Amino acid sequence: MKLVTIDSVRGGAPGALLASGEVLHLGKAARAEGLEAWLPSTMRALLAGGVEGANVVRRILSRVDSASEDEKCALRARGIITDARTPCLAPVPDPSLILAAGLSYRSHLREMHGTPAPPHPTAFLKAPSSVAAPESSLRLPPQAPNCVDFEGELACIFDRPCHHVSREDALSYVAGYTAANDISARDWVGGVWSATEPWPARLSWEVNIMGKQMPGFTPLGPVLTTADEIPDPRDLQLVTRVNGVIMQSAPVSDLLFELAEMIAHFSHWYTFQPGDVLLTGTPAGVGVGRTPRAFLRAGDIVEVEISQIGILRTHIAA
Repeated sequence: MKLVTIDSVRGGAPGALLASGEVLHLGKAARAEGLEAWLPSTMRALLAGGVEGANVVRRILSRVDSASEDEKCALRARGIITDARTPCLAPVPDPSLILAAGLSYRSHLREMHGTPAPPHPTAFLKAPSSVAAPESSLRLPPQAPNCVDFEGELACIFDRPCHHVSREDALSYVAGYTAANDISARDWVGGVWSATEPWPARLSWEVNIMGKQMPGFTPLGPVLTTADEIPDPRDLQLVTRVNGVIMQSAPVSDLLFELAEMIAHFSHWYTFQPGDVLLTGTPAGVGVGRTPRAFLRAGDIVEVEISQIGILRTHIAA
């Protein structure tokens, strides 16, 4: 199933897509008795319900999908079913942790001046305040407006505490997947490449990572596709377009480290909670890796499309 957070109240309300593509407001559709009365008011709390919580949502969806057309018309009149264009926030608008893997795709390592493959997965933290909704408008930051780059990525979202887990068990902690854009101000990346000593390189890299933390720099969406619909994320295809032109296109199978290995490795240090996000890295085609370079400008539209998930669209404003 495909879950969304409807932009209807402060913090949003959990929803899901019906077979018709319309949006079902889960809280309004839930019955006041039985297990459905449990349904929480936030996506993070819903995900924390694990398999049992997901099954409650499936029962609600099944009941509404199988309703007669007259019954569905009544639900539309009450705002329980809304149009497919219903404004939504990020599927999880308030993760407590965003961990972003880097140097992940073989193709991206080749384009970045032949960067050598790391011996193990690497990652950095992103500020939860950088999360943005699908169809959001991103204002170019006035302190660094000229080198803003795109990085289309697959993101996985957790549904139970995940710490120090094995590679064999790692994917069982994943609620589902969504599309992400690890937007980056690249003004300082040149210092990383030009550094000839460890300390200048470290300082340049730190500022480069800070260029990924600005408001709106982590769009997520449009939906969270649950893991049962994506048994093997390696089968997914990722495409990033700017103004309709394909800039990135790669299978997730091009990852240097498989997702289960990444989760297991990072879980030795981090504790992922329900609703937390792991960005899995980006393939070749980013703006900074091109000749000439291709950075985002006001008026651009960036689309990150992942099979079985959909299109995450971001509008770039001045």
